[in-house]
Amino acid sequence: MPFKGIKVPKYISKIKPILLVAFSCMFVCLLAGCASSQKQEETKDETESLALNEEKGAESQSVNEEDTQSVSEEDTRQKLIDDAYSKLNISNDFRSSFVHGNKGSEYQKYIVLHDTEGTEDASSVIDWWDSNGNLVAAHFIINKDGSIVQCAPLDSIVHHAGFGDTGHNELYGVEDESRDDKAGTTPIGSWASDYGMNSYSVGIEMVHIGGSEDYPEAQLEALDDLIAYIDAYYGFESEIIDHKAWRSGNSDTSPEFAEYFENFKNYRTHRG
Repeated sequence: MPFKGIKVPKYISKIKPILLVAFSCMFVCLLAGCASSQKQEETKDETESLALNEEKGAESQSVNEEDTQSVSEEDTRQKLIDDAYSKLNISNDFRSSFVHGNKGSEYQKYIVLHDTEGTEDASSVIDWWDSNGNLVAAHFIINKDGSIVQCAPLDSIVHHAGFGDTGHNELYGVEDESRDDKAGTTPIGSWASDYGMNSYSVGIEMVHIGGSEDYPEAQLEALDDLIAYIDAYYGFESEIIDHKAWRSGNSDTSPEFAEYFENFKNYRTHRG
């Protein structure tokens, strides 16, 4: 036995139980401290996990709200388009020869108003356009009774404006002619060499001969509703011009339309 022969003082023997108790308490405290530290770490981990889940939940909710809002806005816009279209007395007569490229909504800028300069109704005008080989047309024709025929999709390029005064591409901001196939076009002179308007506009023909008579109320009301539909379709108001603004040699729209034209430009209806 080690330390044999060494005499242990009596006071050591007396305090031995006390030392054992003290060491036991220290050991218990040490274990408790470890457990407490572990518990704190577990609590911290749980808190961080909850915070992360909450953050992910908030992000997911935000995305869902944005998606819902986007769907809601799209539904609202489509309803406006449908409501505007429902007011039209309209039919379609699309001909492949009328389309000369894809205009695209992002290029839409103008609504160009025309007179047919004849008494024939829309169906006769369309047949003539399709057969004469010039490949011209407009997106819409409005008959005197207010009925409308659509001849081409809104987002297509149609040759309704023809050549404009040289310099008008820049004046009207319609410089890009590259999307137009220009099939059937014949230059008319150096004074009118710009062809960009067709790629940035919607053309509307009204059955009318300039100087013959006033425009019937039904025809004017149909034009009101058609412009409202075009505005709803694109989600913005295109600038309204007439054909002679694009090319100074044209006569349409006629003098009897002048007052209505000012009202359309300022108020988008013929009454103002």
